[in-house]
Amino acid sequence: MQTRSIGNDTVGHVAVGAIGLGLMTFDQDGQHPREQLLGTVRSAVDAGVTLFDTADAYGFGDRGTEANGANERLIASLLDEAGLRDEVLLATKAGHVRTDDGGWGLDSSREHLLAAVDASRERLGVDAIDLWQHHRPDPAVPYEEVLGTLKEVHDSGKVRMVGLSNADPAQIRQAHEVLGSALVSVQNQFSPAFRSSAPEIEVCAELGLAFLPWSPLGGLSDAKALGENHPAFAEIATERGVSPQQLALAWELAQSPCVIPIPGAKRPGSIRDSALAADLQLTDDELRRLDAS
Repeated sequence: MQTRSIGNDTVGHVAVGAIGLGLMTFDQDGQHPREQLLGTVRSAVDAGVTLFDTADAYGFGDRGTEANGANERLIASLLDEAGLRDEVLLATKAGHVRTDDGGWGLDSSREHLLAAVDASRERLGVDAIDLWQHHRPDPAVPYEEVLGTLKEVHDSGKVRMVGLSNADPAQIRQAHEVLGSALVSVQNQFSPAFRSSAPEIEVCAELGLAFLPWSPLGGLSDAKALGENHPAFAEIATERGVSPQQLALAWELAQSPCVIPIPGAKRPGSIRDSALAADLQLTDDELRRLDAS
């Protein structure tokens, strides 16, 4: 698989597969056999997928606060069992929390983030987290205070690189000013059905940051909706003999060299299909049709 870079001359460049793996739903409902998930991890790395993305709030959707940290523990154990820990860049996040009723809350206080990074390090079994991302802006905490905490954590050596998630262009620029070379990535929603993060991609390309689309396959699971809302994706996928999902990822990769989509997958076949998108070259005419769809 072709690779793309996360990092810079100061913190170092890390080459990762152009397609990553989002882990939000990895055993979130507790219904996926461990052996299946282990096979997915192995298939991902075999296919060249080397960016794995989790968060401290991911895990078992209906178990309230028990979800906190569950996904981090799971992926760490799977990587260790597969002997693939050194083959991947493992990214996690903090600032989102799970509530007693299974919902989602926010806590970007300095106290919480400082505790969260240590908890994630323990669950992942690492001295320093490869890429630690602020999960979502918290209206209760001024963004400049959050950035100050992120800088404090990076300066402590507990994380190698820092990322943002769900940030707008102004916040990205503000973070770049505060964090400097420690800031390496932005993770926002982007897909054929959700294109409003195009300005954030432009800012990332300008500042030398990686852009990691979350939910990059949004809008493609329903065949009828795909044909009605994004007909060119259905048409070109048929013409090229590939899945609409694979085509969507190839389209996203073509937006900018800084883009590294992180589709979710819980089955080996799903991640193998997604990985093939890295080698799918689209023509200028196909891109025009997809951009207009």
